[in-house]
Amino acid sequence: MATTKSYSLIVDNKELAITNPDKLLWPKAGITKLHYLQYLVEIAPFLLPYTRDRYVTVIRFPHGVGDQSFYQKNLPTYAPDWIHRATDGKINYALLNDTATLIWMANQAALEFHVSFHLVQNDLPTELVFDLDPSTSDFSDVITASLALKSVLDDLQLQSYPKTSGASGIQVYVPIRHGYSFEQTRKVGSFICTYLVQRYPEQLTIERLVKNRGTKLYLDYLQHWRGKTLPAPYSTRAQGLATVSAPLSWTEIEKVHPSLFTIHTMIGRTKQVGDLFQPLLSTSRNSLDHILNSLPTS
Repeated sequence: MATTKSYSLIVDNKELAITNPDKLLWPKAGITKLHYLQYLVEIAPFLLPYTRDRYVTVIRFPHGVGDQSFYQKNLPTYAPDWIHRATDGKINYALLNDTATLIWMANQAALEFHVSFHLVQNDLPTELVFDLDPSTSDFSDVITASLALKSVLDDLQLQSYPKTSGASGIQVYVPIRHGYSFEQTRKVGSFICTYLVQRYPEQLTIERLVKNRGTKLYLDYLQHWRGKTLPAPYSTRAQGLATVSAPLSWTEIEKVHPSLFTIHTMIGRTKQVGDLFQPLLSTSRNSLDHILNSLPTS
């Protein structure tokens, strides 16, 4: 491929200047900025519903994965005026609401998109989320823990939907009815995770300090809170293989590994299975009343 310093791309009727399209952003996977932009243009219809009207934090890698990186919440002052934005305290966030904004951010070497658990219009969570974080490289531990969590959620009549983190774990989402506070979802999350740890004390933990976990898998319900984030579905991750945070079906979960879902494979996967996180956009959502009513009030 011939080296090109820059060129223009028309997205959503906006002309975007693309710089250094041949720069290797994922050297091990052979992914250039141009490859990355092509992925984002195709995945945008799947990704944007989960970033729209949420506070977004990006992780930028100006020289690609393996080099220096930094988190960015504030929209740079040089950003184009057409990017939608929302202010929270002293932070002026970009709203990742359209493909043009997505491509503009990607041209800034934003390789990960992390989004809030609530919309900018209010601070009420749209889902209850569990982050399963392993202490070893054995992904079978994550699969076993996620299936144990699903069993409990099924018993509680809560429909749930898993996705890979894009790194080493799995995140499980439970769409909930509007109106619950983060305090209420944390109470439910604590109840479920504490029960699982009591049931599987040798395998699972809710210990926050990594040094005290040993080989146990961490059930993280504390990440689900206002001001905190997780990678958006279909977001790329700054991992060597250019992995993606991929929605899964429970029927396939025993046969998957994060390395299967990359920039190279995700477009083909979405053409085959569609958007497995689509139920999170539905108006049919879970009630937590029956759980909250059974828990202590204090």
